[in-house]
Amino acid sequence: MTIHRTCDGVRRRDFLQIGAAGIAGVNLAGYLSMAQADELAAAQGKNAIFVNLPGGPSHMDTFDLKPDAPVEFRGTFNPIKTNVAGIEISEHLPKLAQCADKYVVLRGVSHTLGAHRLGSEYVNTGNRPVAALEYPSYGAVVTKELTQSSKTEDVPPFVAIPRSTQRAGFLGVQYAPLNTGATPRPGQPFSVRGVTLGNGLTVSEVTKRQNLLSDLDTVFKKAEQNNQLLKGMNKFDKQARAMITSKAAREAFDINREPESYAKKFGTTPFGMSCLLATRLVGAGVKFVTVSYGGWDTHRDNFTTLKNRQLPAFDEGLAALFTGLTEKGLLESTVVYVTGEFGRTPKINTRTAEGGRDHYPRCMFMLLAGGGIQGGQVIGKSDAKATAPADAGISPDDVAATFYQAMGIDHTKEYESGTGRPITIVRNGTPIKQAFA
Repeated sequence: MTIHRTCDGVRRRDFLQIGAAGIAGVNLAGYLSMAQADELAAAQGKNAIFVNLPGGPSHMDTFDLKPDAPVEFRGTFNPIKTNVAGIEISEHLPKLAQCADKYVVLRGVSHTLGAHRLGSEYVNTGNRPVAALEYPSYGAVVTKELTQSSKTEDVPPFVAIPRSTQRAGFLGVQYAPLNTGATPRPGQPFSVRGVTLGNGLTVSEVTKRQNLLSDLDTVFKKAEQNNQLLKGMNKFDKQARAMITSKAAREAFDINREPESYAKKFGTTPFGMSCLLATRLVGAGVKFVTVSYGGWDTHRDNFTTLKNRQLPAFDEGLAALFTGLTEKGLLESTVVYVTGEFGRTPKINTRTAEGGRDHYPRCMFMLLAGGGIQGGQVIGKSDAKATAPADAGISPDDVAATFYQAMGIDHTKEYESGTGRPITIVRNGTPIKQAFA
């Protein structure tokens, strides 16, 4: 139920619909609520991949170049055309340039938290951190809201490759991720503790041990009544038992089952192999996957570090993620969210001969794709030197609300904290409508 607005607020057709709804006993507020529910019902996202770039990548050297800015700002990289007319990105992202139709570039994303931990908490939850409360991450919320629709109970709903800064917050450890603890390597079996059997252990031996543990569990059953931690451990214990004896779970983590023609586009870097595993996991029914790729804290030698180390692997792996999901028919049902905790200073520092860029939350980029998000567009704009948004800007809260809308989750829904306090999933965000246009 889309509400089409003009300069006077509502089109005639919708005005008539609102009037009819009023006659039927539904007021305007109720109509708007139904409209939002209809939009959420139309969301296409069933799974999500969150690509975390800890350290904070430079927006000016990746997706928001300013070739006409003074030399002390623009740096040494040049923009190149993409496969979408009018969109240009860094010359060191040639593969991502050829699949720009798959994703949205958000420019002028802005906040004020320049410390790694605080910035990371903000972009991993969509809520500005507060001392008295730990908000749940995207993965925890998706796990809570969408676990019932999982393809199979044999796979974990939330997987982090190799580990994640996303935490369950006040929702409790039962919504925390399974950390793989390592990244896959090409041509080698990938062992995940708690999923892959090792040291010659057989499924039948595991079953015997489980039966013994089940008998012991009854002794402590009363102690688990009101303990959130134990409840979470109980859930993980049951899930681990199911996964370790499940052929489906073990195969989900086995990237060697992918055809060589498909896998080779991801390359052999840890980030590329992690992206390959992420596509396989969402295809197997995992609801939320995080992939972490650090090394972006380029206070020194910014351009050499990006050119020779960071950007080649990032370009190869992320482009393969977008095109690989498309090949498998999964991009429309998989929301992809790419972000660091902040951008980097537009003006180059002089700590080394080459220079570097420091923490800069006032202006940064994010990428979104899938789940009904319409790729091939840039939303938002920074000023001539990429020092601040050129307009009102986009907040991490807005991006969070957009992400949840793509997943069919009402970001205004309230949870109850451990103390009984009602907490909104995203306090201040508004979905970016253009992302779906």
